[in-house]
Amino acid sequence: MKKTPLLERRRCGILMPVFSLPSPYGIGSLGKAAFDFVDFLEAAGQSYWQILPLGPTGYGDSPYQAYSTFAGNPYFIDLESLCQSGYLRKEECDAIDFGKNPDEIDYGKLYNGRFPLFKKALARFKERIPEDFEAFCKKQSAWLTDYALFMALKDENGGASFDKWEDDLKLHKRAALKKAEERLADEVLYWKMLQYFFYQQWNALKSYANKKGISIIGDVPIYVSPDSADVWASPEQFQLDENRKPIKVAGCPPDAFTADGQLWGNPLYRWDKMKEDGYAWWCKRLKAASKLYDVIRFDHFRGFEAYYTIPYGRKNARKGAWEKGPGIDFFKTIHEKLGKLDIIAEDLGFLTEGVYELLRETGYPGMKVIQFAFGAKMTDSEYLPHNFPKNCVAYTGTHDNETILGWLGSANAKTVKNVERYFRLHKDEGKNWAIMKGALATPANTVILQMQDFLGLDNRARVNEPSTLGKNWRWRVRSECINSWLANLILGAATIYFRTPPTAKAPVFDGETENK
Repeated sequence: MKKTPLLERRRCGILMPVFSLPSPYGIGSLGKAAFDFVDFLEAAGQSYWQILPLGPTGYGDSPYQAYSTFAGNPYFIDLESLCQSGYLRKEECDAIDFGKNPDEIDYGKLYNGRFPLFKKALARFKERIPEDFEAFCKKQSAWLTDYALFMALKDENGGASFDKWEDDLKLHKRAALKKAEERLADEVLYWKMLQYFFYQQWNALKSYANKKGISIIGDVPIYVSPDSADVWASPEQFQLDENRKPIKVAGCPPDAFTADGQLWGNPLYRWDKMKEDGYAWWCKRLKAASKLYDVIRFDHFRGFEAYYTIPYGRKNARKGAWEKGPGIDFFKTIHEKLGKLDIIAEDLGFLTEGVYELLRETGYPGMKVIQFAFGAKMTDSEYLPHNFPKNCVAYTGTHDNETILGWLGSANAKTVKNVERYFRLHKDEGKNWAIMKGALATPANTVILQMQDFLGLDNRARVNEPSTLGKNWRWRVRSECINSWLANLILGAATIYFRTPPTAKAPVFDGETENK
């Protein structure tokens, strides 16, 4: 019997970043709490766990500005697992101050505490290098060699971006790289070790999730960080000058929400060059992503049709221009080389008929976000639940939006009234639950809801507020919130709207909990 593609089944899932998982060591990790969350998803009748990018983050801590598109974030390495393997000791981990607030990540303390611990692990790792370490390095050599040297050189240069290194290293000259590898052999081993730990733990977690019937949805940001191993090692793929500075950078034009637009600062691709070699760089990237995740969410899908360019050095995004992207040729080539991938198109933002046409040509499900449907003036928007097609992924809000209760608390009175009328909100049921059930009732094949909304949290639990710094990517859930009582409520909602997998158990209600 032919298996139905993942995104064509009537199913649902939960959006929760790995960093938001509970942990005694300052940030969510790939340890026991992650496995417990998979068990929670299974008990709640869910089929998907959507996460944010897993890459190693830099300044600002955004997972969308990573030092590599292939490497994993060392922050996610579970320390308890390293203790069990003998690379660390529990008293060493417990002696570090990772912050006292269980609801929020302190990235400063995390940075200052995590990496010294890993250096202790390195000393023990060198004494008994695992038998499969060399095979891992060889298998991942296409990106790991450059990444490990990039990070070692970055440390040697006090954290400075690579365009400020001495010329031969900045320009990735072979002779200079060879000398650096010899000089920084221990540091290079250190960064390879961290990737070995990350991939060992991630593969175990993903395998466990898949066996439980949970598929992982993971983001592939369209752009990469200007200060990344990707740009450093493959400058020919990007619009850079002779000093490796971007010529133009990515962003979004001004709109009703941001008068200055959004200046992202990512270097833009040389799509003409990429087309010449059959998008080889992208094929390598997506092949790796397809092994990390079961479903790929293409962030900023509209950039493949046309993308906004801003001259490098501008302080805002007011003056820019639209340029044509690779279009359907890119996706045809990708599928010819990699086969059919399960992909979600993040088709939000300024959309044109060209973007809608590209979405139709690819056949990918786009995204429908309920929060976008409501304003002081009500129109028959494509984001209203009754307009959702089957081939879409429905959200009440994404990681870039407010929580449901935060949104209702900050919106004007007319908007709130429109929401109340549409969803027939009443006092006997939490407004967050009524709106989530509205999403689950839609024709959309896939519905993804935020963990914060199941918990009824306000904007203090918001993950990200675009175009702001210093307060994002910090929210953490408490371990006691991930419990069987909540799983049963979520299972009940999923069951009512026929979104549970065949293996799901029936919810158990006692007459008291059904309307909470």
